[in-house]
Amino acid sequence: MAGEKCAVSIERIVKRFGKFEALKGVSLCVQEGEIFGLLGPNGAGKTTLLSIISTIMQASSGKASVNGFDVREGPDDVRKSIGMVFQENSLDIDLTARENLWFHARMFQLPDEKIPEKSKEALRLADLEEFADKEIKKFSGGMKRRLEIFRALMHEPKVLFLDEPTLGLDAQTRRTLWEKIRELNQKGMTIILTTHYMEEADELCDRIAIIDHGKIIALDSGEELKKKLKGDSIILETTNNEAFAKKLPKFVKSAKIHDSQLSITLEHAEKHIEQLVLAARKNKISIKSMTVQKPSLEDVFLSFTGKTIREAELDEGEQFSERAKAIRQGLRR
Repeated sequence: MAGEKCAVSIERIVKRFGKFEALKGVSLCVQEGEIFGLLGPNGAGKTTLLSIISTIMQASSGKASVNGFDVREGPDDVRKSIGMVFQENSLDIDLTARENLWFHARMFQLPDEKIPEKSKEALRLADLEEFADKEIKKFSGGMKRRLEIFRALMHEPKVLFLDEPTLGLDAQTRRTLWEKIRELNQKGMTIILTTHYMEEADELCDRIAIIDHGKIIALDSGEELKKKLKGDSIILETTNNEAFAKKLPKFVKSAKIHDSQLSITLEHAEKHIEQLVLAARKNKISIKSMTVQKPSLEDVFLSFTGKTIREAELDEGEQFSERAKAIRQGLRR
């Protein structure tokens, strides 16, 4: 379980690239021992925030500390106390798994006598012992990801940063990595991960911060975020959706028609199914199908932003050229 002490403390962080503001006063505390998720569409500011607290990038204003070290005043101390797995592959594909581990160990100045033992341990935990002397270019995406995660732990960091750890992996490989991440957390590792996969955040994270357009718009456990919606959904297909939408009982909070389906929101859906069926019969309407859906993180995101995460990503994509231009201008200064 998560402790009460902040492993990572962020206060009013702002990041500007020219005129474009990527982060707009973000504040949060990641508690020791928890898996903390930064959830949002591509371009929302997740990776920028991770880059600042891992000392890769400096904030325009605000403060941040990791394991008690200020990211601006003590970047070397921060780096020694964290493990970092980037969104893009950072392994040398022309080297073997063992050679990549040795290179990492030397970068972090591990004593020579400890490197063989630490490399062997990383290979074992990553389930890659039999592939130790195989070139990375011959590895699958899942094998590379496992090696990167356990390579990042060789210098015994207190906090592990994972930037989109399962991006581009198939469902089975993704779940295998989830198990590895859970095992690390059960041993006391504080983990911060960014993701735009709703299921991943729901499955793994003790708490989730939803980020959109550089702001945290919601922060709580997945269950508590879903409870805030105060309602279930029932998806109906009837012989006359328009007519039934006008005759729904008073316990229905809202109703929307999309294509051939009528979606209604209400509390405690299971208790009202019989009443809905009776209301349909009373109005000579037949129900062809009925599906009860509990609130999901997708519903939470929709509730707070007014759009799905996929729509948000499309929106971010439309603004990409403008942002890229602003970033280039900012970097030239």
